[in-house]
Amino acid sequence: MNTISFLRNPIQDYAWGSRTAIQSLLKMPVPGTTPAAELWMGVHPKGPSEVCVNGEWMSLVNVIEKNPESVLGKKVAERFQNQLPFLFKVLAADRPLSIQVHPDMAQAQEGYAMENRLGFPLTAAKRNYRDPNHKPEALCAITPFEALKGFRKIEEIVDLMKTVCIPELEGPLYLLEKKATPEGLKAFFSGLLQLSGEEKGRVIHQAVSRAEKHTNRKREFYWMVELNREYPGDTGVFAPLIFNLLTLQAGQATYIPAGELHAYLKGVGMELMANSDNVLRGGLTPKHVDVPELLKIVNFDSCQSLLIDPEDRGDGERIYPTPAKEFQLSEISVGRERSFVSAVDRNVEILICMEGEARMEDTAEGFSLKMVSGKSVIVPACAGSYRIQGEAEFFKATVN
Repeated sequence: MNTISFLRNPIQDYAWGSRTAIQSLLKMPVPGTTPAAELWMGVHPKGPSEVCVNGEWMSLVNVIEKNPESVLGKKVAERFQNQLPFLFKVLAADRPLSIQVHPDMAQAQEGYAMENRLGFPLTAAKRNYRDPNHKPEALCAITPFEALKGFRKIEEIVDLMKTVCIPELEGPLYLLEKKATPEGLKAFFSGLLQLSGEEKGRVIHQAVSRAEKHTNRKREFYWMVELNREYPGDTGVFAPLIFNLLTLQAGQATYIPAGELHAYLKGVGMELMANSDNVLRGGLTPKHVDVPELLKIVNFDSCQSLLIDPEDRGDGERIYPTPAKEFQLSEISVGRERSFVSAVDRNVEILICMEGEARMEDTAEGFSLKMVSGKSVIVPACAGSYRIQGEAEFFKATVN
């Protein structure tokens, strides 16, 4: 593969997905009748893309294995052991995803080695670490997108919790107010996670009943009630009062670093992440929740950075910078009076057309492809510069 090539990408049909969003947005049929949650572009073992090479569809994994430096670029191949280091997704959430956190690199390597020593199969439900990699991620909204991200300031948590506070929570909340530190927040949060039995059911039922009286006043209480409908009796229903509630508008993006608890609630977005499966869950899920391990990973400082400040390059490309070395997310817009010309010296890129129609041309080869909504391509590093002409909107993933 030495030029721009179409991709064929798998759909993941999780229960929280949408039956219409990906189909209508990308103008593409989706097989089956289950909700389409994510479209994956990359080489993840659970759903690798295929690439069209000389009219034949081939596994992108195999294509990269045969010519890693040609596809990825020499520097990327050396840094990431001949692997594509990112996974690019269209994510469509009609229902809330679990509260989760991802480890940093050192924690992932230590946890992966430990669970290997314990003999946990990689597919075991109780396994937390399925690979030795970290999983930072960025998400850019395509539609209004609601999410929970990182801990609020402690005074905000106390104020919101007092609205739904019942006798069982008065003591822990008083202690949090008196010890408004990350250590105090950890004690309060771990106490919520460890509620069980009749006490847990009573606390949640009474707190949700109080929240129902305030759903028109604050979105946080609306989501508390909604989460209890989706996951009745789950302590994750307190999450909107404890974590920052974001409503991203189209084109706004957020970055999730290691150690930051988060949950995507509703909306459609582009997600770009390091190629890892390491997830520790903290609620809103029937899956395995390992509270002691979760508490080791979580950063209990209040979240200081909610949105990514984009950088407009002035050539039709807007970059969403993050500290992640594995990826860089950007948006490209072309119109009648503005085409886009890439750099010559670049590494591997994956682009997906979200709206409109354009042609992508390999300027060295004179070869071009027609791009419409839903079409995606991989541009190998060896292809050099390319030009996009037409009227269209793209998202692009590359290595930072």
